Amino acid sequence: MKDTTLTTVKILSDLYKDFKVLTVQDKMSLQCLTNRALYLYVHDNKFKQQIDENTNLAISGSIIK
Repeated sequence: MKDTTLTTVKILSDLYKDFKVLTVQDKMSLQCLTNRALYLYVHDNKFKQQIDENTNLAISGSIIK
């Protein structure tokens, strides 16, 4: 197994429900999505900019710029 870090994050309930519905057939896990998103955030400046500029979500307990 590769090196991993266990972390806990708060996510928006409705958004997570929508994610589960969309991924039932695709078998995409939240862990897989998170790892891919983190990879793109670190290695793809266009993706990073999209994430940094997105203000469509409500506060979920984390610090928002």
